[in-house]
Amino acid sequence: MSDNCIFCKIISGSIPSEKVHETQNIVVFKDINPVSPVHLLIVPKKHIPSINDLSGEDAHLMGDVFRVARELGTTIEELEKNYRVIISTGPDAGQVVPHIHFHLIGGRKLTWPPG
Repeated sequence: MSDNCIFCKIISGSIPSEKVHETQNIVVFKDINPVSPVHLLIVPKKHIPSINDLSGEDAHLMGDVFRVARELGTTIEELEKNYRVIISTGPDAGQVVPHIHFHLIGGRKLTWPPG
């Protein structure tokens, strides 16, 4: 945990959020600025600043992230098994919070390219 990380504060419960799913290693909550009808953030509880900071020890944790994404993507009715998982790395790519996280979006037809 990082003392100045907003996601670490959400994970610890010191900042409220609308959590929709939680496991031993992952927390999922609604994005406060959604870009689609369903916009969730899948966040590992371990503080890792970005994908560039992943180590071999984190492989199982990243597997957990995608298992949770699949579970939510196939059980949330609004998604109808159609969803996008997005990760941004660095400020020029749109990463605002320096804690690795994955956006699960859907609930409408998504276009490409996204940005």
